[in-house]
Amino acid sequence: MEYADLHIHTNASDGLLSPEEVVKWAIIKKLRAIAITDHDTITGIEPAINSNDRPDKLEIIPGVELNTEFDGKEVHILGYFIDYKNSWFLDILDKIQNSRYHRAKKMVEKLQHLGIKISFERVEEISKGNSIGRPHIARAMVESGYVSDIPDAFDKYIGEGCPAYVERYKLTTREAIEVINKIKGIPVLAHPGLITDKNIINYILDLDIMGIEVFHPKHDSDMINYLFSLSKKRGLFITGGTDCHGYMQNGQPIMGNVSIDYNKVLELKKFLGLTQ
Repeated sequence: MEYADLHIHTNASDGLLSPEEVVKWAIIKKLRAIAITDHDTITGIEPAINSNDRPDKLEIIPGVELNTEFDGKEVHILGYFIDYKNSWFLDILDKIQNSRYHRAKKMVEKLQHLGIKISFERVEEISKGNSIGRPHIARAMVESGYVSDIPDAFDKYIGEGCPAYVERYKLTTREAIEVINKIKGIPVLAHPGLITDKNIINYILDLDIMGIEVFHPKHDSDMINYLFSLSKKRGLFITGGTDCHGYMQNGQPIMGNVSIDYNKVLELKKFLGLTQ
């Protein structure tokens, strides 16, 4: 059986691995397909595709993960097989990226007022000039010894409701689904098991969403069974992946540790008319 990991981040957003390194590891792990799904940016897609010297063995699916807001809660929407060169879509991403940049500056200023002496320049260096986000701020805090690890930074300082937290511009969940539909992609609800209010899941599924991420490292067997039955009942595509950010376990990224049958990818392609 061939497998696909449809949830991978590169250092174009908050991952540690470059697109080229992601492709290298995907080939090492003998995956048949991966989706590049960086947060609110598509800049990792083309480098990944261009570095893939085994297109007969590894398929690179152009994707995105849009951070959205639903009824005051953060909800992530994945988009697969998107038209990532669409100029209208790129304008939307530019607006989101500008918001991310200015938010990060304000958060660093708040941290400095709290006695956390990290510089915005260092945060930019850590992000490598790509989609700047809270994980980059957290890494700067870890590096300077103010917190023990990234979750500690979120829990104490930069998570929602914490003293250095700053809101930013987000699409609504409905808008994100509409955007992905408009750029000819397949919108999928990301890691619904992480949504604390499970009633929200059904509200979102009433929108024009087409799939649900059933398999995820933080979904236990009960959640997987629940989501699987929900997808069958609603007639939704099933996706899954590791949500890999490049952190290493035993010298390897977790990429591929959670995956789906490649036939599920073929179902997506068949729906879009991308395969016979």
